[in-house]
Amino acid sequence: MRCIVYQLFVRHFSNFTEGGVPWGSRRENGCGTFNAITDAALEQLARMGVTHLWFTGVLRHASQSAYPGLPAEPACIVKGKAGSPYAVTDYFDVDPDLAEVPERRLEEYAALLRRCRRWGMIPVMDFVPNHVSRHYNSIVRPQSNFGSEDNRNVFFARDNAFYYLQPHSPESKMLMPGGEYEPERGAGRVTGNNAAEWHLSPHDWYETVKLNYGSDYRHGPHAAGQLPGLLAPEYAVPRIWQRMNEILAYWQELGVGGFRCDMAHMVPIPFWHWIIAHARLRDGAAFFMAEAYNDHMKLVEGDVHAALLAAGFNGVYDSSSYDALRRLYESHGWANDWDALHRPELQMFRGGVRYLENHDEPRVASPMHWGGVGSHVHQALMVAHYASSCGPVLVYNGQEVGERAEGPGGFGGDNGRTSIFDYTSLPRLQHWTHGGSYDGALLTEEERHMRADVAQLLPLLQHAALAKGDFYGLNWANRETSAYGRMPGESVSGHYMYAFLRHYRKAKATVLAVCNLHPRESMHTHVHIPEHAREWAGKKPGVYRFIPLPEGSGECVEISAEKLDGEGFPVVLPPGRACLWEWC
Repeated sequence: MRCIVYQLFVRHFSNFTEGGVPWGSRRENGCGTFNAITDAALEQLARMGVTHLWFTGVLRHASQSAYPGLPAEPACIVKGKAGSPYAVTDYFDVDPDLAEVPERRLEEYAALLRRCRRWGMIPVMDFVPNHVSRHYNSIVRPQSNFGSEDNRNVFFARDNAFYYLQPHSPESKMLMPGGEYEPERGAGRVTGNNAAEWHLSPHDWYETVKLNYGSDYRHGPHAAGQLPGLLAPEYAVPRIWQRMNEILAYWQELGVGGFRCDMAHMVPIPFWHWIIAHARLRDGAAFFMAEAYNDHMKLVEGDVHAALLAAGFNGVYDSSSYDALRRLYESHGWANDWDALHRPELQMFRGGVRYLENHDEPRVASPMHWGGVGSHVHQALMVAHYASSCGPVLVYNGQEVGERAEGPGGFGGDNGRTSIFDYTSLPRLQHWTHGGSYDGALLTEEERHMRADVAQLLPLLQHAALAKGDFYGLNWANRETSAYGRMPGESVSGHYMYAFLRHYRKAKATVLAVCNLHPRESMHTHVHIPEHAREWAGKKPGVYRFIPLPEGSGECVEISAEKLDGEGFPVVLPPGRACLWEWC
């Protein structure tokens, strides 16, 4: 089964409050809850082809909202009113904002996990291993707090939970952009983004402190050289490894089936080998997805994506493919450049997580990004991106209806992203959620078509050729084909057209995909499929049938081998549209 992950930001997804104000409170702007994610919602997501539901923002984190027994955190270490879901204050608790009855929040979350399982989807939640809130304090398991046994007189010690600024004195002040954080006067700690400074900038992850996995991160890729191996017993590993294993076991026992691991490249690779193996001793099917980047404080020589996949991750963010797509609309990229990203010999071909949106990236439909045309080419982008590899696919809530990041903001600003720091809503998704009916009754025609495109494509990704098959790019064979994505003044075709084959030999299954990535121009052209491609797909000379996918969505095409290589496969595609055919 190919993993289709739907990122469901609970605070936003089931928030039915319309409107709101910038920097608004929960009462003013509303907030989604676990209980509001009903069977009606889960049924529709399952029917859309979702296999894994990533419930984002669930762990209790630093917030300016207070609840009985849970006072608001100091404002200087909280981003926005709601706070960053990645500044965790208790790894064993969930956000009271997300509960109808805050005192029963863990019960309400466990019930949501059970509902998710009933609809055949695996519940996934965030695991934030690199850092915690500066105000971390577990009330569920106070005996499992961090740092009580640390030696604060050294920057690094193997079993310290944190890295401590040196030298320090009673007069040393931990200054955030919003003022001093007094609990750390004289005992400052390194931030989650490795800033070892007493005075932090607005660009630092100042609200967080970095956790220590038994190695000094300042040594970069060489930091983890002396760490224990996969088979090390629990008593022999750094204290933080033991604590993290306790955390994952806790959530697995509650019913969580997988983890999206935040900034996984900033944590030593030996830890990932060890912790994933332990998690899979408890649940052999435990799903692990890594957020990771090769150009950002990694702790491994060479390709960190390959290292994380080798450590046991089911998928790792494929930022290279994502960036290549955006270049087509933002910095003079060409579709002809993409074939190198889909080579089957690359580990990322089968393990790279393909996404067009997530909570860190701008909305495709935002007029501020994707050249302002993302909503017009969304369907073609999905086919070009999702159908060209075998790895997991990630869809962010609201993407399927063209959410534009128009809800009320605050700390997040107006940057084309839905703020993760504020109480906000998804105005276009609310047309589908319809006050909890989840029937799409308020969708506009454009939104309805966009959602139908997603609901049509995601199940198709389980087709044997698209889930398991190899890749054969066709743009090289069509560089001289007239009208094949060639713009006026260009001497080579393939700027805005992308075509490829996927073939799975064991099932003798072959799919042809053709994408028109231009936002305004229709493409009336032919796609040449050379003899080498036919041999690669195991097709003997003769007459072939191309059946539109899904079946019944168009007319079948019959064409001979000679015409495929000569005149080519006839294609008429409106702007921003793509088609798939099964080659029989």
